[in-house]
Amino acid sequence: MNFSRFSVLTFDCYGTLIDWESGILAALRSVLEPRGIRPPDDDLLARFAETEAPIQEGPFRSYREVLDLTMAALCRRFGFEPRADEATALSRSLPTWPPFPDTVSALRQLARRYDLGVISNVDDDLFAGSAAQLGIDFKWVVTAQQVGSYKPARTNFHRALERIGRPWDEVLHCAQSLFHDVTPARTLGLATVWVNRRHGRPGGGATPASTAVPDLEVPDLATLANLAAP
Repeated sequence: MNFSRFSVLTFDCYGTLIDWESGILAALRSVLEPRGIRPPDDDLLARFAETEAPIQEGPFRSYREVLDLTMAALCRRFGFEPRADEATALSRSLPTWPPFPDTVSALRQLARRYDLGVISNVDDDLFAGSAAQLGIDFKWVVTAQQVGSYKPARTNFHRALERIGRPWDEVLHCAQSLFHDVTPARTLGLATVWVNRRHGRPGGGATPASTAVPDLEVPDLATLANLAAP
């Protein structure tokens, strides 16, 4: 990939910058394990993906509500009705989900050469907790709350590109989810990098399956930073 043509790098946040699978598993297990329910990690993540995606495809709701509805639906699939505090376990924990170990240093390295932005399926207030952990001054942050839709809707990318105001061929979108990010970005003609955080592990984890083909695949953000901003 010829990185010299790009002036902007945009990122998905959860799954790409923030270790959302660890966060999801910790929140789900805090509710399930006291009841003796201990499915394998990948099974639990797949159930999350199957449950969350249809909720996002329905009438627009805040991401906090999407997570609360997902949590409640998952509990019912395991045979019980969650208490009010259990139903909010995912949404309450999201701002504390940690960045991947390489995220902050890689973003700092990339920021020396590119303007950085985020396009995320999240609410503004929830992202604020993640932004504090990332410690990066993103030039643009476009959330689902601001747009009123969730990726893979192309509207989210259109809104981001309008705000960025650069030629589309100067923008490189980097994300872990083929389904939410690479597929719609590719249909718009954007160059894409698949940050395959699950490399070496089967299945799509907490994201639905997709056959999208990125322009470049890397196993982590550190690898991207060393390629794009050595």
